[in-house]
Amino acid sequence: MAAGVRASEPRVFVCLGALLAHWVAAGLEAVVIGEVHENITLRCGNILGPRGLVTWYRNDSEPVFLLSSNSSLPPAQPRFSLVNASSLHIEALSLQDEGNYTCWEVLNETRWFQVWLQVTRGPYQVEVNISSTGRLPNGTLYAAKGSQVDFCCSSSSWPPPMVEWWFRAPDSSTEPFGNNLTASCFTLLLMSQNLQGNYTCLATNMLGGRHRKVTTELLVYSPPPSAPQCWAELSPGLFTLQLSCRWAGGYPDPDLLWTEEPGGVAVGTSKLGVEMLNQPQLSDGKKFKCVGSHIVGPELGASCVVQIRSPSLLSEPMKTCFVGGNVTLTCEVSGAYPPAKILWLSNLTQPEVVIQPSGHHLIAQSGQSSTLTIRNCSQDLDEGYYVCRAENPVGVREVDIWLSVKEPVNIGGIVGTIVSLLLLGLAIISGLLLYYSPVFCWKVGSTFRGGL
Repeated sequence: MAAGVRASEPRVFVCLGALLAHWVAAGLEAVVIGEVHENITLRCGNILGPRGLVTWYRNDSEPVFLLSSNSSLPPAQPRFSLVNASSLHIEALSLQDEGNYTCWEVLNETRWFQVWLQVTRGPYQVEVNISSTGRLPNGTLYAAKGSQVDFCCSSSSWPPPMVEWWFRAPDSSTEPFGNNLTASCFTLLLMSQNLQGNYTCLATNMLGGRHRKVTTELLVYSPPPSAPQCWAELSPGLFTLQLSCRWAGGYPDPDLLWTEEPGGVAVGTSKLGVEMLNQPQLSDGKKFKCVGSHIVGPELGASCVVQIRSPSLLSEPMKTCFVGGNVTLTCEVSGAYPPAKILWLSNLTQPEVVIQPSGHHLIAQSGQSSTLTIRNCSQDLDEGYYVCRAENPVGVREVDIWLSVKEPVNIGGIVGTIVSLLLLGLAIISGLLLYYSPVFCWKVGSTFRGGL
């Protein structure tokens, strides 16, 4: 019986074209969109109530039978079935199912309905390629400032998708970078900090509405523009040496490491550029190098060197002060790095006692030069040795200065005494001459008178 049915199908198809002129069109063609691998149901018109004999055909070069509500006619494929005795249900759509379908219904009269089935696929994945400088361990991409970066995004679907690029900088709104069909590529020639952010490629199937997107974070790194700076100083509150290194202006912050020179032995493990050194690690003339490295170069990094020195002292060994007067002791420090701390000490009654500023002792310092002014000198209290001490973590130097305090001298009395002695000497000489040589005095007197 089935063979007989199959034999009669060609005659039905031949007659179908001839009968179309007598059928009643029930409405405009319906458009239905389905996705590959999904199921779809095509309705046979929008009719409520009892339905007649329904037969579904695929309209290719000639009508192809799919299935009928006549149970004696099996469906063309098992994935075709009827829903509510009229609608065509298709399982596991494929691209080959796209086309025009005709529903032919016979009740009181013959009616037909056309359905245009469009089948879409994807996009299921989006491929993004960004030619960045490098990739961080967590997968984040980064580019060097001023470099060229190529962006390309593609996706496959049916029909071809619309591919768009969007950019969002930190703390700002999203802005488009253009769109194209199938693929979208562009190049940024000079990367700058304002181009750091999230780049999103969006692929949209304009027919089915399905879309996929991939967002990639791109960081823009730049090395510091100038050379690193390094210095040594006394650590606050502790008599230890603090090495500090700064290499500013880069993003992200560089790694900084101190090494001993020569030899390149690392000092500590910190990469922040600050190290504390104790006395056993220090010696006069020792050099330390700060080595800076940045993720985007320069390849050999950058460095600076400090050389530590113990202080040298220069001062007058002796000073004199008159009782009741003022005197200033001066102490000059040279060669100290880091700069030395200068102290004044008194070795008069209590050795190694640091002199504190007061009304009697005035201490002033300018750079590495210090002065101690003693006011209203007293022989009992102020005469003796004074010590100028210069110290830094590398070494300590001291110099002794002897202060002599004397009674003031009466200059007027000294001058009067000298004049009196001169007059006395002159009188004595004159008396001796008159006593021992009176003739000589007469001749001298005559000479003076003759001249007159």
